[in-house]
Amino acid sequence: MTAGELVLVVAAVLCAIGFAALIVVLVRVLDTLEIVRGEVDELRAETTPLIRELLVTTEEARATVDEARADLQRFDRVLGSAEAIGDAVSVSVARTTFSAPMIKAAGFVRGTSRTISRLRGAPSDPATGPVGPRQLETRTIELDEPDDVRSHRRRRRA
Repeated sequence: MTAGELVLVVAAVLCAIGFAALIVVLVRVLDTLEIVRGEVDELRAETTPLIRELLVTTEEARATVDEARADLQRFDRVLGSAEAIGDAVSVSVARTTFSAPMIKAAGFVRGTSRTISRLRGAPSDPATGPVGPRQLETRTIELDEPDDVRSHRRRRRA
């Protein structure tokens, strides 16, 4: 055998060994790929029901949020109405609460000043009130007046 043939045989053997190694590596890759496919199928089998459940839960949550939003809008309208009613009632209650005591106080002051005016004998003027600034002089009432003067004063007071 010649050197050229020997190199050719050695090259052929090395190529055969290289191809054998390549075949072994490709078989291992193929086995690993089959294992990965099995794991992906198993993962898919486990996650598909979870994803479906997640979709159902998401739809339920969306429906609940929409319902809550509608309830919130309804509550907002009711609250606005309640505030309007509360404002109207508070004005009415305040008017009712404060008007009666103010009217009573004004009546008490008016009655007191009229009584003081009558005791002093000053005529009452409805426009300025019963006691003017010049009418503050003190007057005395005599107790031993005749009956006709007392009855006249009683008629004038009424």
